[in-house]
Amino acid sequence: MRIGRTIWATVTLAALATLVACGGGQPGGPTASAPATTGSGTNSPAVTSPPGGPSAPGGAPGGAPGGAPTSQLARVSANAAGESQIATALRDAGVPDAERWAKEVVKHRPYPTDDRSLTKLREELARYNPGQDTIDKIISALQP
Repeated sequence: MRIGRTIWATVTLAALATLVACGGGQPGGPTASAPATTGSGTNSPAVTSPPGGPSAPGGAPGGAPGGAPTSQLARVSANAAGESQIATALRDAGVPDAERWAKEVVKHRPYPTDDRSLTKLREELARYNPGQDTIDKIISALQP
């Protein structure tokens, strides 16, 4: 019986730590952002939440009932976000060697703001032969 309590306590502590680290889906958590200044001197958000906010209706973290993860993560601006913000978004999207790819994203700026599919970035990334899955994961974490 003592082992069961220990496991339960460990799982509860891990869940609590995850919830705290993710901001608990509260306003001002990690998906909130202050406007970033772009090269043109205009303000634009560097990080945005997926439609519907950081949690699903009903408050389940992860965006789906019961806390199941969804394919929509917070997306950061390929033009305005800092390298560390981009690396974090790429890591969250499951991109291997996220720091390296974040450097490449920053290196090839600016990207056309009217190109929602980030064609220029796709072309630049393809030069390194990362594989289509990696490119798709990188693009899924970014917006112009």
